Amino acid sequence: MAIRYKHSNVYSTYFCTFTCYKWLHLFKITQSYDLVYDWFSILRNKCNSEIIAYVIMPNHMHCILYFKEAGFNLNTIISNGKRFMAYEMISRLEEKEENTILQLLSESVTEREKKKGQLHKVFKNSFDAKPIFSDKFLHQKIDYIHYNPVSGKWRLVRNYTDYEHSSAAFYELNKLKHFMPLHYKDV
Repeated sequence: MAIRYKHSNVYSTYFCTFTCYKWLHLFKITQSYDLVYDWFSILRNKCNSEIIAYVIMPNHMHCILYFKEAGFNLNTIISNGKRFMAYEMISRLEEKEENTILQLLSESVTEREKKKGQLHKVFKNSFDAKPIFSDKFLHQKIDYIHYNPVSGKWRLVRNYTDYEHSSAAFYELNKLKHFMPLHYKDV
């Protein structure tokens, strides 16, 4: 059984990561990058939060979230975001007739999850959230996010600022690709 951790709302800035189930490239397969941008808009408009930096990879995403006011529940915010995206990703898999993937995601739902009405496992149950409490750590995580598309096995682009689903071009080239983050200097 997974250990559930309740994140404190003492800190206002978090480095967050969540991953598609079994590291499947579901963001890419379903072309669901737009769903993350929609979720970012919801965070801005309904949760009074800002996105400092982000990258949406084929099978996971990283972002730095800044909450302007106390009283937020990070577990609920991330869970609702994943649920919001999962429904549409399943719909897109059905439209594309990705039956093998749909079957895998369906068979991976536990009995407990089925009792709650869950039909598919789109994301790993847990997510990672680390509070950011220093400028050094903030810069380290921004760099990690922005270099993710060109590091390790990925090599999705030659230059990290060319990756379409990242805030890197905003910071490095003052170019807006999809979603404008709040500049970390404004926090």
